[in-house]
Formats: sequence, structure tokens, C-alpha cells
Amino acid sequence: MPGKIEDILEGKVFTFDITYVFLMIAMFFVAIPVLMIFLSVALPAKVNRWTNIIVATIFIPYMLFNLTGVAWLHMYFAAALEVILLCLIIRYAWKWPKQES
Repeated sequence: MPGKIEDILEGKVFTFDITYVFLMIAMFFVAIPVLMIFLSVALPAKVNRWTNIIVATIFIPYMLFNLTGVAWLHMYFAAALEVILLCLIIRYAWKWPKQES
């Protein structure tokens, strides 16, 4: 988007200063989807179910927050797709059959 590169070069993203803490938080949010793929195989079914529900519930408002300020059509499309998929994750996780231990 026009002007964004200049903002980044000045040390700003949206209204946030680019600091090591900001970068660490951003990396944390980027790593969560990859971690969820691994955890879906590694965790027991009951823990996996609730982990998916909780993480998806947290990620929906986070994704919508990314639309604050100036957003272009491709950003709305990506956000809508992600929110739909997160809602489906919640639905599927909620309806997973209970497994006996």
C-alpha cells in the first residue's frame, strides 16, 4: 500500500513502534498457525479439541483488528476467508466425537 514502506522505514506499523517486543509479538502470532498444525497431531483428542476452539476464538478478533485503518479489497477478502475458516475450525472441533480413554 502506498506510504507503508516509508512508515516501516521510519519505525512504525499502523500506530505501533517497531521494537524488539513488537517483532517478538508479531512472530508469536505468525508461529501459532504452524504450531497448531503440529499440535493437532501431537495432542490428545480432548486437549486438541479445546486448543482449536480457544485459539480460533482468539484469532477471529485479531484478524478483524488487522482491518482497522486503511484496508484494500484483498485484505477484506483474506480476512473474510480466514474468519470463515476459523468458524469452521470451531464448529468441527465442537462436533468432534467424544473418544473414550
